[in-house]
Amino acid sequence: MRTWVAVGIMSLQASLSLAADLPEPATRADFPTPGATSVLLGRDLFFDPILSGNRNISCATCHHPDHASADGLSLNIGEGGEGLGKSRRANPENPPDALVPRNAPALFNLGAQEFTRLFHDGRVELDPTQRFGIRLPEGQHLERPLPLLAAQALMPMVAPEEMAGQPGENPVADLVAKGQITGQSGAWQAIAARIAQIPDYRRRFEWLNGAEEPIHITDIARAIAAFIAYEFRATDSPFDAFLMGDDSALTNDQLRGMSLFYGKAGCANCHAGPFQTDHQFHALGIPQIGPGKGHGPKGHADHGRGYITGEAQDRYRFRTPSLRNVALTAPYGHTGAYSDLGDMIRHHLDPETALAEYLGLEKATLPDHGLEGPLDPAMQDFDEILAISQAISIDLDPLSTSEIDALIAFLHALTDPISTKGRLGAPLNVPSGLPVDNGTTGPS
Repeated sequence: MRTWVAVGIMSLQASLSLAADLPEPATRADFPTPGATSVLLGRDLFFDPILSGNRNISCATCHHPDHASADGLSLNIGEGGEGLGKSRRANPENPPDALVPRNAPALFNLGAQEFTRLFHDGRVELDPTQRFGIRLPEGQHLERPLPLLAAQALMPMVAPEEMAGQPGENPVADLVAKGQITGQSGAWQAIAARIAQIPDYRRRFEWLNGAEEPIHITDIARAIAAFIAYEFRATDSPFDAFLMGDDSALTNDQLRGMSLFYGKAGCANCHAGPFQTDHQFHALGIPQIGPGKGHGPKGHADHGRGYITGEAQDRYRFRTPSLRNVALTAPYGHTGAYSDLGDMIRHHLDPETALAEYLGLEKATLPDHGLEGPLDPAMQDFDEILAISQAISIDLDPLSTSEIDALIAFLHALTDPISTKGRLGAPLNVPSGLPVDNGTTGPS
């Protein structure tokens, strides 16, 4: 860390002096340097529905460049949906059983070397005690060495509500339901076999691995990770320019917000470092909307990190997200409970009250899902709300409306315009010949 001292300009010169411990600027040295062949191959795989059980959904469906590497929804429809972003809706011929239980997180900077835990609950993380140094969820393990981001890319392919589908719909979903994920007869290798049957993919993997090497699921994941690391690197924001010495990069309001962020407001206690995250887990009391993760006595809770560690003190704790491009990645929180950045900040300032006063779903952004019954059963359960509230681990000082506005202005300074649509964007077509989500209105 190094100390920067900046003096406000124009009207702030006489009244505002910014003196804060700011992070070193993020640079390309923080990231791996993938080859062009891997990146382009990964792009096609990222957008190709061939990786899903029913061949109808791709990684890009929930993490699209047109939607700031996410989907703009609080909770999405994975399998059983059609369309893209806020236009996504239930497929009338194969409707969803439930919404995906957590908000699709943005992918910005996940390829940076400092990221050692991924997903809201950190269920994929570096761990020297595990095979190949990476811990995966129970019942799954790496068969070959992989970077962390590539290991993460394996997970959605075998999640029934995300990409795999439900048993009876396709062979991949059937294998997942039986717990057969790894090995030559597992779901991952069934997906790899599909890729091997497509001549263009087979030829391109031969360029990377040699003609004698069969395509393995880890080869697919490694290429996808190379694309994500390249496509969604966000290190060219006005804040980065300021850290590099350009005193004119931030507006007066952004300078004031930066002073609050790294000072009085206490944001940097958790949102530290070049990507504004401490990579730890905190309980913020975010309203639990959606179906939950099957935790708790009634099955509509989400115990977050506590489910991974088995420790009661970790319940309701979730990983601190990076704030790069945060102004573009609403909704916020592990359930996407807040669609407005100001509402999310206000929740931080008084989480107990915000949780108690969260009524209905008007602050969320949900797709046209066609589901029956309440979409917030946990919020109608007094005991569950009490448990969430009692776990809250943050305590911040109040801020005025003008101070909140200044913080929002500073958070906009974390937007990297180069990265907001991705560096390459969607391909016009993919080797499988399946439709590509390459626009804002849905499959082409």
